[in-house]
Amino acid sequence: MNAQPTASLFINGKHVEGQGKELPVHYAYTGETIATLHEATTDQVAEACRAAKEAQPAWAAMAPVERGRILGRAAAIIMERNDELARLETLDTGKPIQETEVADWPSGAAALEYFAGLAATLTGQYIPLGADWAYTRREALGVCAGIGAWNYPSQIACWKAAPALIMGNTMVFKPSEETPLGALKLAEIFIEAGMPAGVFNVVQGRGEVGAALVTDPNVEKVSLTGSVPTGRKVYTAAAEGMRHVTMELGGKSPLIVFDDANLEDAVSAAILANFYSSGQICSNGTRVFLQEGIKGPFLERLAERVKAIKMGDPLDPDTNHGPIINPTQAAKIREAIASGQAAGARLVCGGPGEGAFIPPTVFADATDDMTIATDEIFGPVMTTLSFFDEEEAVRRANGTGFGLAAGVFTQDLTRAHRVVAGLEAGTCWINTYNLTPVEMPFGGVKNSGLGRENSAAAIEHYSQLKSVYVGMGGVDAPY
Repeated sequence: MNAQPTASLFINGKHVEGQGKELPVHYAYTGETIATLHEATTDQVAEACRAAKEAQPAWAAMAPVERGRILGRAAAIIMERNDELARLETLDTGKPIQETEVADWPSGAAALEYFAGLAATLTGQYIPLGADWAYTRREALGVCAGIGAWNYPSQIACWKAAPALIMGNTMVFKPSEETPLGALKLAEIFIEAGMPAGVFNVVQGRGEVGAALVTDPNVEKVSLTGSVPTGRKVYTAAAEGMRHVTMELGGKSPLIVFDDANLEDAVSAAILANFYSSGQICSNGTRVFLQEGIKGPFLERLAERVKAIKMGDPLDPDTNHGPIINPTQAAKIREAIASGQAAGARLVCGGPGEGAFIPPTVFADATDDMTIATDEIFGPVMTTLSFFDEEEAVRRANGTGFGLAAGVFTQDLTRAHRVVAGLEAGTCWINTYNLTPVEMPFGGVKNSGLGRENSAAAIEHYSQLKSVYVGMGGVDAPY
């Protein structure tokens, strides 16, 4: 099985081979090496940033609608080639093909299409001041560094590139070393769509390459999707140069199910909030708070539903639960499962599994201080906790340093809105979970990050305002 790209890097409109350490790409299902790339050297990172810096003025000077047309063409190309791109995404991530065909590149294309349509609306403000007046200009920041995660590599590349590029910025993107292939395809598609060389560049590598990118003197903005520990390091490094930042980090999000919730819908949401993509989603609702009256029926129905899971070859259209990204991550998940059992939580279903696969695992009778209820596991492990009333549910849901997402299931919509107003989370859902349309802002609070991706709100994080005061009369001075 071969997924070898033309070259490891994409700089200034061309394929360039990395001159750094070897970077093997493994297919999570079999463990076989499907491609061998090479990291960028520090000099090659600097070269990519210089190319982006040189391309930025002309790109920013282009009419926004022209930039929008290029992004729109790129979105159309992606959708035309979705089948082959989905297959590449499955090889890169190990996610089932039935997921990558509908959730990965299509979501990326939607972001390109959305921001392409937003291009003509990127205006400033007129401010009347009597005889005088002022106005604002919304201007590009310059070179943006994008750093992606391995769970949704191509979607994340598009989510970061679309608002940055439509605003007139250029970008140097570093995908996760675990999933480096999709970003290279995106760079090729951009060039095919008519994007000038140097506007979107790709470098590969581990932490050292990311550090070189974040601290490059030509970089004005850093956008990271990753873990909280990585976010702290990147945020600190970016602050040295007073760079703008967007941080989309981890979570331990609560999903609160009240007694009056529609049972089948709540179970469906909990499945999506914990087991989709084998649980490898940052916004997952991994702390499921069940009101006492629904706890028993919920757990019983959930255990029945997960019996329908089919683990196996991700390229099989019938497979709906894929392997964990790598053995190291699988070992961490198994440690968490063992910790839950040792702490006294009851294992409802699932367990450590074998090899690359960990089945949907559900714990009951957990307490808030157990590791399975406090730490992000990033795998298919659901921790359920019981509660009595609304005040208790909100208080305990907020009892974490994370604040990425939260969900509420109830047929009392007054209560639903009251609860989400009290939840300390950047993205909330009522009677659904993990839907992230590009039209809606996405991001966290507290340790889960800052800034927002998607929607018109993302433009604020990839631009800066310039204020201009216009004097229409004479100038008086005291001397």
